[in-house]
Amino acid sequence: METARVLVAADKFKGSLTAVQVAERVTAGLRRVVPGVQVETLPVADGGDGTVAAAVAAGFERREARVTGPLGDPVTAAYALRGSTAVVEMAEASGLQHLPDGVFAPLTATTYGSGELLRAALEAGATTIVFGVGGSATTDGGAGMLAALGARFLDADGKPVGPGGGGLAELAEADLSGLDPRLKDVDLVLASDVDNPLTGPKGAPEVYGRQKGASEEDIAVLDAALSHYASVLGPETAALPGAGAAGGIGYGALVALGARFRPGIEVMLDVLGFAPALARATLVITGEGSLDEQTLHGKAPAGVAAAAREAGIEVVAVCGRLALSREALSGAGIARAYALAELEPDPAVSMAQAGPLLERAAESIARDFLS
Repeated sequence: METARVLVAADKFKGSLTAVQVAERVTAGLRRVVPGVQVETLPVADGGDGTVAAAVAAGFERREARVTGPLGDPVTAAYALRGSTAVVEMAEASGLQHLPDGVFAPLTATTYGSGELLRAALEAGATTIVFGVGGSATTDGGAGMLAALGARFLDADGKPVGPGGGGLAELAEADLSGLDPRLKDVDLVLASDVDNPLTGPKGAPEVYGRQKGASEEDIAVLDAALSHYASVLGPETAALPGAGAAGGIGYGALVALGARFRPGIEVMLDVLGFAPALARATLVITGEGSLDEQTLHGKAPAGVAAAAREAGIEVVAVCGRLALSREALSGAGIARAYALAELEPDPAVSMAQAGPLLERAAESIARDFLS
């Protein structure tokens, strides 16, 4: 019988375990049942928060920079570098994690720090930048990011407009002539699991504004301000997939930085070296905190399962909670899912005990698929 070789390629369990910790716990559970099993771990991410950590786990060097946070205060943000390739995660600079509990600034939160983080990658010599966007505290269409890279956004009096999406209502002139010239020689890949346009019923303010503290009135203000902003910079780009990613930072990258949009998980699997790891495996274990409808639309487990199915390799999944039918799992290429909620129905306890519960789930996988 062929020796089993397991590849653990799972995303984080948000709020309880990082992707690296998920891999460690799954490995421990498998080895408790099959001590000699060969396990290779490749923590994955889809462009949102956790993307830099996944790159570092795959051998990239972690770098840090002091940048402007979404509220204007300085924050420390990390990016990852290997050779001339950088992985930059906008949430590191402009993410919701930088807001104090209960504090939101939907109209004024800025992506300026994301531009500073991109500049740090340029200064480190990057000529390919994977720009993972998601988890943002901002809805400014990427105007702050572009300002940090040398653009100027002026009102009718020739003064800079205020920070955030709200300030864009006053925009009279956008001057992109001062953009960092190094950007012309960079392959900038916009990596996101979001394909929304910039504005409208499926746009950034309407779909994602509420999770950033926006009221219904704020959403209307932001949608109008971003529509006006796009009319100045280029309205055609506003309809492209990914323009609405991370509060419209996707639009700024597409319209002014020459970025090209790719589904985040596809980009990250390439960057992390997933294909050669997959070729060595006989079973793949993927997963994330919640396996639900969103998972099927470009989240990490769906990308991993699709690639594994193409290679003819069986896939099982681990998760905190499971909200997909057996048919939906099968359609995504996942043979079976193991949910921590089946072992501990209380969500608070399940999250607090996620590590030990995940080891128990992995023991079940080992008994069902390896022994």
